[in-house]
Amino acid sequence: MARTAGWSAATTRFLNRFHARLAARGRPATAFVSSPEPRSTGRFARGRQLCAGNLMFAGHFVEARGAMIWDLATPDAAWDEEIHSFRWLDDLAAVGDMRARAVAQAWLWGWIDRYGNGRGDGWLPEAAGQRLIRSIHHALFVLRGTDADRSARFYRALARQTVFLSRRWKASPPGLPRFEALTGLLYAGLALEGMAGHVDPARRALAAECAAQVDAQGGIPTRNPEELLEVFTLLTWAQAALEAAAHAPDPALTDAIVRIAPTLRALRHADGGLARFQGGGRGIDGRLDQALIASGVRRKPREGLAMGYARLAFARTSVIVDAAPPPHGPASADAHASTLAFELTSGRRPLIVSCGSGAVFGEDWRRAGRATPSHSTLCLDGYSSARLGALKPIGGAEREYLEDAPEDVPVQITSAAGGLRFEGGHDGYRGTHGLTHARVLDLAQDGRMLSGEDLLMTLNDLDVRLFDRRMDAATLGGLPWQVRFHLHPDVDAALDMGGNAVSMALRSGEIWVFRAESGAKLTLEPSVYLEKGRIRPRAAKQVVLSGRAMEYATRIRWTLAKARDTAIAVRDLVEDVAEDEPS
Repeated sequence: MARTAGWSAATTRFLNRFHARLAARGRPATAFVSSPEPRSTGRFARGRQLCAGNLMFAGHFVEARGAMIWDLATPDAAWDEEIHSFRWLDDLAAVGDMRARAVAQAWLWGWIDRYGNGRGDGWLPEAAGQRLIRSIHHALFVLRGTDADRSARFYRALARQTVFLSRRWKASPPGLPRFEALTGLLYAGLALEGMAGHVDPARRALAAECAAQVDAQGGIPTRNPEELLEVFTLLTWAQAALEAAAHAPDPALTDAIVRIAPTLRALRHADGGLARFQGGGRGIDGRLDQALIASGVRRKPREGLAMGYARLAFARTSVIVDAAPPPHGPASADAHASTLAFELTSGRRPLIVSCGSGAVFGEDWRRAGRATPSHSTLCLDGYSSARLGALKPIGGAEREYLEDAPEDVPVQITSAAGGLRFEGGHDGYRGTHGLTHARVLDLAQDGRMLSGEDLLMTLNDLDVRLFDRRMDAATLGGLPWQVRFHLHPDVDAALDMGGNAVSMALRSGEIWVFRAESGAKLTLEPSVYLEKGRIRPRAAKQVVLSGRAMEYATRIRWTLAKARDTAIAVRDLVEDVAEDEPS
């Protein structure tokens, strides 16, 4: 099986290179049909860092002032993937001055000189799609002040990538990579002279991908909220580009946009950021609002579960719970064992979080971020609720799929006295220990208190026998468990009340207090916050309740209550500063 998969990957690489070189012989485009509108947005601060020669891609930092990005030694494949996608063009365009334009022009024509003839790295369908989108969006920015020869090379490179995409988009993995490839092909067909023949095939293929990947509830197989936002953004761009060119979008595309919008609204916290689950981050600031406005969809967040997540919200306090089985098969290649984990945000300030995806910090951090201890939930006997399987090739890389994952995750959300109640359970430990994990969360109507209860219990005689065998192996010492509550790095936490509580101060001035019933050991321990755009993981803390399961049923109760609000007369406008960013 491994040999067959390796042969398939090698064949895909060969065909990509073959068609990239073949595309170099195609008829070049000479101009745009109309002036493209820049829709993709970058980060101004990151653009300034790039101008200063502080380059950070895929978690690697290189100080190389004035260097040609394509001449630098490649730390790993993730670095290559990021620089060939041209995401840096968004950030340089966000700065927009002459210095940023000079860097963008040098890197863009440097790529054309080195790779534009169809040779070398970067000729993957999804990367070509991203390059086309960004090159078209920021064409006016990079073409300003260039001569006729450079402009001709620019259009020739776009045409070659368009022809390549028309032949190889099917080789991109289903999901976000294929949406990127097809949106790039559609953009180029609409924008470039002589490429109109690619519009209808791209439009039909994009509609088919919407029907196959976006389910009736507006979710995608990976259950990654940030990835859903990226898909949604691409679809709104495609719709806007079609309408601007007087083409009617396919109903499957517009229907997918209508389904996704309320799901994304349900997955956003009170601070506007997305829940950080299944490998996703909070999203680029402003991206979600921009995409929702562009979609024109005004539907409210859907009731019940949204893409498998439950949302409880009152008075600027939001709680989002991973309340469904994790993805399976290829969709689980970056999935996390986070069933029944939750995040809590108060106003503009995240309080309880997941550690996040460590993919940008290397393979060890990526694997650690996927494990149950990196999420705010219960972990039993050192096991994750889902385990990592053997490495399998996917999208030119190797990833471990999730195996032995929870399959039965019953959930109920009800209105309780003075608030909302979430009740859920999962069987991720049932096959290994005979125990089911159940969790009850009650959010008060004023948003000032979250009461929780975690239970470990056997459900039938088979569970009892398995639990007894585990106890015998532990010489009746009990099965160790921990309930973790990871705190955002900006939260200042300290043990209080003689070690019986934890006080947590937010930068807004709010104070939250965590307490647990007697019977569990309460500690405050180190943690990390894994965040895209950082050079290294951020130090953080976690509240940990620990004990041992000695009986067929174990109950752990705890509360998280707001002891002090932000002053009514003072808005929470404290600026977030990235202390570890290069300067």
